[in-house]
Amino acid sequence: MHGLINRSIQFFLCETYGDDVWRDVAEAIDIGVDGFESMLRYDDGITLALLESISLQLDKPQEVILEDLGTFLVSNTKLEPLRRLLRFGGDSFVEFLHSLDELRGRARLAVPDLEMPGLELRDDGQGAYRLICHWHMPGAGHLMLGILRAMADDYGALVLLDYTGWDVEGNDCLHIDLLDSGFAEGRSFKLAMPAE
Repeated sequence: MHGLINRSIQFFLCETYGDDVWRDVAEAIDIGVDGFESMLRYDDGITLALLESISLQLDKPQEVILEDLGTFLVSNTKLEPLRRLLRFGGDSFVEFLHSLDELRGRARLAVPDLEMPGLELRDDGQGAYRLICHWHMPGAGHLMLGILRAMADDYGALVLLDYTGWDVEGNDCLHIDLLDSGFAEGRSFKLAMPAE
């Protein structure tokens, strides 16, 4: 697993639950308190152990943690570059949904060796969509559920989201009902970076 992903999980845990919880998790999986280097690669087993340890420390299912992580990645102001990467998908939530197929490629422009789930959107008509998450690691659907919740808020869209489980090929699937694309005022976003 790319260190950027593990480092993001570490950052989420520290920011949301505090450094003491992180220290307990790091000790439980036998890594240093400094944690992960963003540009190194780690065995997938370390990431799985990390999520399992967080689940035990917080007494929460991994699915809930992954959904919270997805929301955090979009809504935390210290992670604005990720939000910007997602918002480049379009001016509306519908355009953003249709850009998800290209997200892996856009992310690799920034970090060429970054592994991400492959995303496939299917339009079922009348504002209903299915999102299929192709990935070798469990939990991609729950992570995307959190990301989509935060992005719907970011765009001001009223959306119902439901994790529907695995398809016959073992891919995580989500159901998306777009009820109102202009339900509320979204967060401000400008294509140009703000001047410093």
